[in-house]
Amino acid sequence: MPESVAPERLTRKTKSIAQLLAKRVQDTPDREAYRYPVGDEGWRSMTWRQAGERVRAIAAGLLSLGLAREERVGILCNTRVDWLLADLGILSAGGATTTVYPSSTPEECAFILADSTTRFAFVEDVKQLAKLVAHRKEMPTLEKLVLIDGAVDAANKEWAITLAELEAAGAAHLAKNPKAVDDVVAGIEGTQLATLIYTSGTTGKPKGVRLLQECWAYCADSMDAIKLMGPDDVQYLWLPMSHSFGKVLMGGHIISGSVMAVDGRIPKLIENLAIVKPTIMAAVPRIFEKVYNKVIESAKTSGGAKLKIFELALKVGKEGSAVRQLGGEPGLILGLKLKVAEKLVFSKLKERFGGRVRYFISGSAPLSRDIAEFFHAAGILILEGYGLTETSAASFVNPGDGPQAR
Repeated sequence: MPESVAPERLTRKTKSIAQLLAKRVQDTPDREAYRYPVGDEGWRSMTWRQAGERVRAIAAGLLSLGLAREERVGILCNTRVDWLLADLGILSAGGATTTVYPSSTPEECAFILADSTTRFAFVEDVKQLAKLVAHRKEMPTLEKLVLIDGAVDAANKEWAITLAELEAAGAAHLAKNPKAVDDVVAGIEGTQLATLIYTSGTTGKPKGVRLLQECWAYCADSMDAIKLMGPDDVQYLWLPMSHSFGKVLMGGHIISGSVMAVDGRIPKLIENLAIVKPTIMAAVPRIFEKVYNKVIESAKTSGGAKLKIFELALKVGKEGSAVRQLGGEPGLILGLKLKVAEKLVFSKLKERFGGRVRYFISGSAPLSRDIAEFFHAAGILILEGYGLTETSAASFVNPGDGPQAR
């Protein structure tokens, strides 16, 4: 469980995520860093060394295009491992990432990229590319697009290149200037701009929130201080990386040296959990609500003896939860009942999440007490976090070592 740490005990050691990544690659090059799906071929793994090589190539490719410190590079893409590599490449080139929701309309995309004076942009596929092509004249500072999936058609050859072409240009740049990326990373200061995230804007146009290198660095150091995750954890990431919640988890992943399984396809979430078997996952309340509703509906549909067993197990689980929330431990009789409930009911619920979850983190909106207590009764802890885009997402997360977590 995460530890609570007094503010004065927090040791600041990170200046930028790019420097943090470089250290991670140096310290644990052959450990697994990422897992990601590849079409119908299943999941693949990437070591920290392999991730570092790709990030360096992307960063060098951007430098070869002339990217200067704090100049903006957009990412218009769903959550996938390429999003993280592109972001880390931008940061390692000293640039600042402009995040754009993949569901944004062409007009919204054009406004954000123009307002932020974005110079280059990564786009996921030809569908996202078409959004920008239709509004090219409205984005005078946007010089080059980098297409992650697919091929660039003849009409856009002058304006767009593929990710593979960018990485090849980066490799050529590094062949001539081996320390090009290293020198940039070493010179990054905490006060430099790292990210621009545009809020939805309840009044008028979206507003860009400027987040500095030290914002993400502080979050990484804080998560390390409370041991929110460790090197043996497997984190499942599906949250939108265009939002700050997903971004802060990236820093925690790097500083802990854990494994991150990345797939933003929400319809695949439950299926993937059984395959990935994560120990940690951050989510929003509606995900837990959906699971809760499905479990309750399934129990009611079963009816008869199965429903009776479920209701008895839940009753026992809630009794155990109540004791633990007060800081105690179940007595002998209740403990035996909980073991039976675990075997007959709760173990099956845990298997839906892969069977290895240490805890979930819920954020972005309040989690219903009933939902939280239902999962706690089943032996699944949900930590709750709170933050704003302006605070780099994480203001706090309940630490999980108090009575409520037992």
